[in-house]
Amino acid sequence: MVVLHYTAMEGCDAAAERLCDPQFEVSAHYLIAENGEIHQLVDENMRAWHAGRGSWGNVADVNSHSVGIELANTGFHPFPEAQMQALEALLAGILARHDIPASRVIGHSDMAPGRKIDPGTRFDWRRLATHGLSVWPRRDAASATRFEEAAVAFGYPAELPAQDLLQAFRLRFRPHASGPLDAADEAMISDLATRFPVDRSIISA
Repeated sequence: MVVLHYTAMEGCDAAAERLCDPQFEVSAHYLIAENGEIHQLVDENMRAWHAGRGSWGNVADVNSHSVGIELANTGFHPFPEAQMQALEALLAGILARHDIPASRVIGHSDMAPGRKIDPGTRFDWRRLATHGLSVWPRRDAASATRFEEAAVAFGYPAELPAQDLLQAFRLRFRPHASGPLDAADEAMISDLATRFPVDRSIISA
């Protein structure tokens, strides 16, 4: 799978210094600057320390089964066009090289609900889905299962508080929504679970 992050730091240079400093024990395969410049920090076939505690589907050790991409962004401003274009080109290559489906491009917040919020509310997930590089739900789908069950069927970690699952889902798919669970949440997660169910019987990239 591919996990997207933001650096939460001022500028790409500071982020690169942190990601390459052994004392911080954090790394990523790629870092994309605001101007679209791509820095490869770790070979795709090697393990990077970008994900930390969390899971997606049947994968508990996400670091060992994913490519991590850091986007230079504080989390408080839009992602520049040049950066998004670079990400799209990079993602297309990674998915093709490793035969990764678009449904397994996730955010740090997806695999660690309640602990992480990146790439945040400013990231344009719908744009990636339009280019076949991620997935996006339909709002008019029939809701066939409870929200929590559908969220786990899509890939979110099981046995988490319902509020953490809802927050993670909304961070990615309804960033401006607020309040309690509603019909739109239920319809959208049910659609994702129906069209893109995670296979929990295997551990894959």
